[in-house]
Amino acid sequence: MATMADVARSAGVSVATVSHVLNGTRPVLPHTRQAVLDAVDALGYTPNTLARSLVTSRTRSIGLAVSAISNPYFTEILQGVEAAALEAGYSLLIADPHDDPAHERKAVQLLHERRVDGMIVAPSAQPHDLVAYLGRHEVPTVFLDRVLPEQGLFDQVCAENESPTARLVTHLAGLGHRRIGLVAGLPGLSTTDERITGYRQGLAAAGLDHDEDLVVSGNSESTGAERATAALLSLPVPPTALVTANNAMTIGALRALRRDGLTVPDDIALCCFDDFAWADLFSPRLTAVAQPSREIGARAVRALLDRLADPGRPARTVRLPCTLVHRTSCGCPEVLGGAADASGAGPAGGGGRTEPPTLSAHSALSEQSALPEKGTAS
Repeated sequence: MATMADVARSAGVSVATVSHVLNGTRPVLPHTRQAVLDAVDALGYTPNTLARSLVTSRTRSIGLAVSAISNPYFTEILQGVEAAALEAGYSLLIADPHDDPAHERKAVQLLHERRVDGMIVAPSAQPHDLVAYLGRHEVPTVFLDRVLPEQGLFDQVCAENESPTARLVTHLAGLGHRRIGLVAGLPGLSTTDERITGYRQGLAAAGLDHDEDLVVSGNSESTGAERATAALLSLPVPPTALVTANNAMTIGALRALRRDGLTVPDDIALCCFDDFAWADLFSPRLTAVAQPSREIGARAVRALLDRLADPGRPARTVRLPCTLVHRTSCGCPEVLGGAADASGAGPAGGGGRTEPPTLSAHSALSEQSALPEKGTAS
């Protein structure tokens, strides 16, 4: 097995120079750096990561703690994190905290004990112990997807939540809907709170009153959303349109609608927060807010690397815009190239309309509208 000394002899440089090239600890002339890299390739040299970490106090590894890794949204975030980490020469250690505060604290501690250089964490709804642990041990950390508004210690990267949710509501209101239900996420999560706020903003912008009965928690998962949708459908005056606050809850809502024999969008319109790969395979195709999930992951890695390079800089929160992907579950005809900036600023990439024309089929809907008789499930 080739050693660092072998690389140095082959490149005609000192062992220290080889170390500087491989570890990035000191600038090296471009032609010297290339000679070292050529020697590494020719000899098949593999750095001893453990030995290097003992010298540099860095393992060049990042801990990632996110719940529901099987969720397509977090899977795409993981892909963004992994690609950015690999490009920067970092490996990834992954843990699933299961959105359980006690398990979250233990998962993060185990990652810390593996001597990761820093962490990227999607915090639970009760992250007090997590924040205390990270702060006490001064672990460089970036919070992902879910933010903690009152803390100023950690960098944060997430998507916009309020304006895209408001956009879904105003879109449905523009089609004539006056009773718009929200299947909300797990209480305590910033994403849940912000999407509820956006829902209320959308109602206010459309001149509609807020009815607490039309907001039911689906606990951010499919089974909970199925129960929440059933509760909404059982109201004396049920909603004529639904907004679901994540992709897992969209599945649960569709299951409840099918069980009641309701067709989307003929019996009830549906829009969802979180686009996913097979959203356009449903019949009808799902109108959704798409989050820039891979970019969220990549930006979290860059924020962590910036923190490692400059530990004393002020904490920053980065919010990335979402895209409204307009399909047909809202009750509109297909819009060619129907992706638009979900802030309502206009079409993204020049395709589609920001607001399709109001359909006459929905224009007669009123405050007293109830769902039609049960029909064929979608």
